[in-house]
Amino acid sequence: MPVKSTLGVTFFTRPKRNNLNKLDIYLRITVNKKRSEMSLKHDVDVKDWDAMRLRANETSENLIALNAYMDDVKAEVLNAHKELHAERKVITAKAIKLRYMGEDEERMTLLELVRYHNDNMNLSLKPGTMKNYYSTERYIKSFLLEHYKTDNFYLVDLNYRFITEFERYIRTYKPKKKRKTCSNNGTMKHLERLRKMVNLAVRMEWLPKDPFVNYKLKFERTERCFLTQRELDIIEATHFKSKGYERVRDCFLFACYTGLSYGDLKELRKNQLVLNANDRIWIYTKREKTNQSVKIPLLPKALALIEKYTNENELEISGKVMPVYSNQKINKYLKEITAACKIHKEVTFHVARHTFATTVTLSNGVPIETVSKLLGHTQLQTTQIYARVLQKKIGDDMEKLMERY
Repeated sequence: MPVKSTLGVTFFTRPKRNNLNKLDIYLRITVNKKRSEMSLKHDVDVKDWDAMRLRANETSENLIALNAYMDDVKAEVLNAHKELHAERKVITAKAIKLRYMGEDEERMTLLELVRYHNDNMNLSLKPGTMKNYYSTERYIKSFLLEHYKTDNFYLVDLNYRFITEFERYIRTYKPKKKRKTCSNNGTMKHLERLRKMVNLAVRMEWLPKDPFVNYKLKFERTERCFLTQRELDIIEATHFKSKGYERVRDCFLFACYTGLSYGDLKELRKNQLVLNANDRIWIYTKREKTNQSVKIPLLPKALALIEKYTNENELEISGKVMPVYSNQKINKYLKEITAACKIHKEVTFHVARHTFATTVTLSNGVPIETVSKLLGHTQLQTTQIYARVLQKKIGDDMEKLMERY
């Protein structure tokens, strides 16, 4: 689709490296304040260049011919801009230069595509999602430098072999900081993001065909960690002397009884607590991740937690419902809280959302369609993951019952 743009085409000079009495002539294309430059492969004596008019002084036939050549170049550049506009292509300084040089978009590099995608999606995608795309970009840069010894990898060279080698690179990549190598699903997520960017290139006609056409993403099904009712009761019954641990525990429990994610709870304000016709308080909010509207009736235990922090000065000023710390700090405290409660599970704040879906709602007979609405899922299929987890739990419980009989 055509984009309104400001175009500037100017000539400029730089002193010749091996002869300070001569100037090399360059052309600069500017579109929306972004530049692309190229050399005309011509030079001129310093005394013969008019810096005000940006042209040669026509004191000889050679200098007249030089000016005529510069006029032709400028006309061709303007024509390249006109062609791109007529073809409804995205107009950039680089695109005009490539069209003039006859290389056009087919010579676009992979990193140019990645930057184009991230620059254009920055406003439409959530910061958390963009953070993941930037992570994929770092992997691509590192792979190109280590595997191909260049960052100038052209899109037309992208093929099935590149994809499989990139997959192997991510799986075996050893970061400087101490952390595990990327898991299978983590690797697939990076390749999924690369595929989305490649699909953009195909739609923009920068690539003639999709190199992912024969490649299949292979995600492994993982079980969602959640707390049982007994574990939830233990955490509720445990009190901590430290104010910080007590707050983290309460925020975690509140999420267990509402299903709110960390981001949604952090942004929750008191004006989003609405009293309905039956004198029950509901949360009216929108999911940060999907922008989906969510309405959640407050269970008594969640309501009690809100009342506990009603008179907190900092919450009164900010209008927040709960005293939420940073995600990193909360997860650090949760490890120590679960250790103190002798719960041997990898518990992060997101486990609260899984606990709401399984232990609090589905286990108590709430229909899966209702749970899907409460969680703000856009597809029922996403909620069915929790139902599969629950079926395993039911199977375990029935085994115990069979042993009794």
